[in-house]
Amino acid sequence: MSDGTTELRRSSRDHEEIRRRLEAWLATRLPAGAAPTIASLEGTSANGMSSETLLFDARWTQAGVDRFERLVARVAPDADDVPVFPSYDLVQQYEAIRKVGELTSVPVPPVWWSEPDPVPIGAPFFVMGRVDGQVPPDVMPYNFGDSWLFDASAADQRRLQDSTVAVLAELHGIDRPGQQFAFLDPGTAGDTPLRRRVARTRDWYDFAAAGGFASPLIERCFAWLDDHWPSYEGPTVVCWGDARIGNAMYRDFVPVAVLDWEMATLGPRELDVAWLVYGHRIFDDIAAGLELPGMPHFLRRDDVAATYESLTGHTPRDLDFYGTYAALQYGIVFLRTGHRQVHFGEIEMPADVDDLIMNREPLERMLAGAYWT
Repeated sequence: MSDGTTELRRSSRDHEEIRRRLEAWLATRLPAGAAPTIASLEGTSANGMSSETLLFDARWTQAGVDRFERLVARVAPDADDVPVFPSYDLVQQYEAIRKVGELTSVPVPPVWWSEPDPVPIGAPFFVMGRVDGQVPPDVMPYNFGDSWLFDASAADQRRLQDSTVAVLAELHGIDRPGQQFAFLDPGTAGDTPLRRRVARTRDWYDFAAAGGFASPLIERCFAWLDDHWPSYEGPTVVCWGDARIGNAMYRDFVPVAVLDWEMATLGPRELDVAWLVYGHRIFDDIAAGLELPGMPHFLRRDDVAATYESLTGHTPRDLDFYGTYAALQYGIVFLRTGHRQVHFGEIEMPADVDDLIMNREPLERMLAGAYWT
């Protein structure tokens, strides 16, 4: 089983071909005579295993003035590259970023264009401005040592933690979320946003399990959720969905860009609060398995919940449930990325499919009631 610390292959696309096609497309979006050029285009080993991220510098002439912009394209993955999710709504992601940027001071990248038509470069995409900052790395995980965050002082680590929780607090304070972000409703069966969210996760698992990847462990997790459903879900808010520090850029230990909105949704506040906690906890579980010190003092659940309550007046509830739901979703990601590694010949298919799930042992402890305590 992979320990998650090696670089994973993300795409089989020809970047030079995409560069030429993107340059031609850009000419259709700019005024006549702009004559845009893209000198080079490169992929990134940035965190995440979903949409493909392409970096490029563009030059053009506008109103007689030379323009130079550092841009990023987020491109839906090719179906042949074993994508993590069954579908990628790039227009929804673009709109989520745009509206969050308009309605809040949450730091999101400036968005330029959305292209839902796959014809121009072979897949739907959208274009954002590039933001400079530091990202807590996934490879090697930041808590393994020898990273800017691991080496920071306790005060700076706490500054990063609290400023990230403040992002959630502001995002969750958006007025009339059901009306302003109706496009984020999962649209699946269920009488509450949380029910619809979990139903969509079940559809995602069914997609990931196809072709011989059904997981008895993940199916037990879904049964556990049914048995431990919160009696009160609380108010519906706009959720980032993939609320982890590896999906943000920081400068002076404060977020300057909140990225990766493909899991954005409507639902209870605790979806983001628990995800932020577990997004660190999973790395500390891996560190413990490798007998590394990790960062057990960082993003502790009680600390995060207390900071969130101080900022919002809302006391996070049922965090065992929401934390286990977060871990279940990570399990599906690992199932799918394991499938991808098998597909690209990076690993052999294990005899027990649950061995693809990197957080298998913590998930089993959660089901036994022996993890969150």
